[in-house]
Amino acid sequence: MTAFTNTTTKQLTSNVSTNHDATKAKTIVDISYQFDFARFFEHLVDVSLSFTAVSDAPQLWLPAWIPGSYLMREFARNITAVHYQIVEAQTADSNKQPETYRAQKIDKNTWQLPTVQAGQTVIVEYEVYCYDLSVRTAYVDQQRLYGNFTSLALAIEGQEQAPAQVSLIVPETFFVDKESSRVLLACGLDATHLHFDQQQKGSQQANSQHIYKLQAANYHELIDYPFEIAEQEKFDFIIHDNEHQTLHHSFYLSGKQNANLGRLQQDITQICQTYVDWLGDAPFDDYTFMTFASGQDYGGLEHINSTSLITPRNDLPSTNEPKLPSTDYQRFLGLCSHEYFHSWWVKTVRPDVMIDVDLRREAFTPLLWVFEGFTSYIDDFMLQASGVIDKANYLRLLAEQINRYYQTPGRGNQSVAESSFDAWIKLYRTDENTGNAGISYYNKGALVALCLDLILLKNSDGRYRLFDVVKAFYTQAKQNDSKRIGISSADMGSVIEQFMPLAEWEDFERRYVNGVEELPIEALLVANGVKIQANTKETADKHVPWGMRCNETPAGLKVNRVMRDSIAAKAGISAHDVIIAIDGIKADTKQLTALVNIAHPVECYLFRRDELMCVQVQPETTTKVKPRDETTGMTGAVPPHKVSLRLAKGDKTLENDNDNEQLKGEAGWETWLNVMKR
Repeated sequence: MTAFTNTTTKQLTSNVSTNHDATKAKTIVDISYQFDFARFFEHLVDVSLSFTAVSDAPQLWLPAWIPGSYLMREFARNITAVHYQIVEAQTADSNKQPETYRAQKIDKNTWQLPTVQAGQTVIVEYEVYCYDLSVRTAYVDQQRLYGNFTSLALAIEGQEQAPAQVSLIVPETFFVDKESSRVLLACGLDATHLHFDQQQKGSQQANSQHIYKLQAANYHELIDYPFEIAEQEKFDFIIHDNEHQTLHHSFYLSGKQNANLGRLQQDITQICQTYVDWLGDAPFDDYTFMTFASGQDYGGLEHINSTSLITPRNDLPSTNEPKLPSTDYQRFLGLCSHEYFHSWWVKTVRPDVMIDVDLRREAFTPLLWVFEGFTSYIDDFMLQASGVIDKANYLRLLAEQINRYYQTPGRGNQSVAESSFDAWIKLYRTDENTGNAGISYYNKGALVALCLDLILLKNSDGRYRLFDVVKAFYTQAKQNDSKRIGISSADMGSVIEQFMPLAEWEDFERRYVNGVEELPIEALLVANGVKIQANTKETADKHVPWGMRCNETPAGLKVNRVMRDSIAAKAGISAHDVIIAIDGIKADTKQLTALVNIAHPVECYLFRRDELMCVQVQPETTTKVKPRDETTGMTGAVPPHKVSLRLAKGDKTLENDNDNEQLKGEAGWETWLNVMKR
């Protein structure tokens, strides 16, 4: 007996272009992928690719990186041997099996099929090992089937623009011990679910399968749609654009968790609606949040009408979540906000080198600070703009960004534009010298965005700000035939000069983007009614004694990082050393903290590798202190230092002109923070 059940897993059509080059439309190209998850216990996916070749000896390739994550991840390392068969036309000897060939690998992620001729139909088979929990690759086990097609689907050289059909084949055994109604497919593409039961006498439905069918306009569209099949919670909500059109949103949540979904739905809806209220409309017809809850993993990756997230389950709202979200829950909401905004600001407006990008090679750009930095500023800002968090909590989140910046001495060595350009070799490959040598374009980029926002506000008397710059670029994208644009550094200037004099932007860019001058964060915040309190002792003394970061282990104090020009560095202490004794006493955190302000030389015994060493730690002979800044009220001790922020409250009893100027400044935070009330 054979039975089929057919259900559509998504009702609204996704934003996938179906326009094809007229010349290519004359060539019928049939490309289909089958991903069989029968070996999920072994974390393996068996892939079958069928296509008609348009050239002799066609080549197949796999991306080396995934858009949104700028590191050569070499996905091809998870593919074993690639085999193929040529499907001949029906002959008299119809029982003859086609010969199987072994594809020839010609570089790290390219295979060639030398015996295939143009016009022949080919079936390619290979397996992929999928056991990476990150949102960038693929993960398969008895609990969840998750994947990005950049890790799974070989592309056909020269046929990347052809439409592709996809079948995700899941055995019935995957559904064992699961509540079948909760096993859902989450994906930004439309999908059809087929349940195939083949019952044979004496069998227990051994051949039963669930097949999820997808279709993409081309290969580049396909790889922008991750998928997950697992037991999942789901809720839907509607967002309205400025033309009163409805945008359907779905939120999927997998993994062990006890989240308050009602609260989550309420908060996510507010955040998403605030983005659409600001930008007017969206570059998608519907949107899908895909979230996996784990113990401590964290991350997200943007896609055109979806995002893939992984979060510590403790970051999800609890059943008794307070009205003001907890710190952990705020972190998750910030992640959702960040990736959601990327649909406009990375997927629609993007660096020029990312328009027709070759995923086999790096795409260098100095503008990642614009796309990730602006987003890192706006994501938390929109939490308070939406009313999900209050302004005091927003200032706490902003202070965390500022403190991270101050505690990174490498900000004086690497510009944020250089950080962007070097993302491929530095950001995702941190080591003990990273903090000394460079800065994150996420972190500094967010603070450059803050400064630019406040400068725009000041120079335009509150009429313009960073949000207007973003919206101007998005408006340009909507007017383009492809509904997306790529921008360069020159384009930044041409748009920003609509809101501030070009010479002022060029000076800003020279000093703070291409240069390493200290950002005027504190002066700008004070001018906008934010009080700043500095705490140099708490950070320097407790967290980086002697200018080193270390953790206590059974073997001693393990040194993780040493700041340049610090007491530890001058003594010859290095990262990875294990300090076993200080002044003849077994080393531990408490003892080290007590000696941070040493007034005499200290003898320190340590192991470097397996060799015992003794170094002399000398007290700091001079204290480098900058003069008190009368504008901020801060005493500029040598970083790292820590700040906290709070809103100034205007004193309405002030009478003289100077006091009125002070009151004007203290009220400035209302213009800055209430962006949606403009």
